Amino acid sequence: MKKIILSIATAIGIMATIPTSVSAHCDTMDGPTVADGKKAMENNNVNYALKWVQLKDENEIKNVFKDSMKVRDLSPEAKVVAEKLFLETLVRVHRIAENAPFTGLKESGTTIDKKVLAADKSIEVGNLSPLKNMIEKEKSFELNKKFERVLALKDYDINDVKAGREYIEAYVKFFKFAEGEEEHTQHHAL
Repeated sequence: MKKIILSIATAIGIMATIPTSVSAHCDTMDGPTVADGKKAMENNNVNYALKWVQLKDENEIKNVFKDSMKVRDLSPEAKVVAEKLFLETLVRVHRIAENAPFTGLKESGTTIDKKVLAADKSIEVGNLSPLKNMIEKEKSFELNKKFERVLALKDYDINDVKAGREYIEAYVKFFKFAEGEEEHTQHHAL
């Protein structure tokens, strides 16, 4: 077990040296990817997290999850290291699939763009009123179309990873459009 803990600590150290720039809402401790990673660990069900990564990256996430779950109960320190490794790996792999940089997990309370917060709130309340007056009128039809797709896919079975990935793909497209990106720079095919 000490060997696994040492390997986890080494991996965290290596990940911290990877050069990147720009932050996004999915790489914060308050973001949806981390929230689902925490749910995965709390429920010992990696499917909460798998929806955030492409099929080709699934084994990497499953392996880190398995190793993290093995050691997290050894001590309070092991729990912190194991959870950090799993969450950072999950977010890093997700960001790479979006062709986006990863600079590490940002602390809780990190400032998030108002449009992103409003888009999250829109999904929570089931309508676009939180985004009212934040999006140009000529984009409202397309935004509504993307929003309706998110709502249509939202209530999937957590153990249906394919359905979860379809939801996340629609979710990411909705957020990118709400933020002002016309189209995702790389198709987020999960």
